[in-house]
Amino acid sequence: METPYDWSTIIVFAGLIVLFLQRSQGEPRDHLWQYLVAALGCAVTNYIGNEAIKASNMGYHAAAVGLGVATLAFIWVVLQPFDKSGT
Repeated sequence: METPYDWSTIIVFAGLIVLFLQRSQGEPRDHLWQYLVAALGCAVTNYIGNEAIKASNMGYHAAAVGLGVATLAFIWVVLQPFDKSGT
């Protein structure tokens, strides 16, 4: 827990865990593979971001931020964490 990438991906992953635990109660509406994709997005974002810091490579920073945004977009569109309809 040394870099901003560590902190940001852990926060997103913790939110993903809470969402999974909430959705595991009642009628299933998500598939486990959807959470796996989001978790892998967090892990790869963290890895690329930490490598960018080590190498001082702006291209890696751009890739890490881009993948992080894509992971958040995937969570928003596919998992719909703030959907109140419950369906």
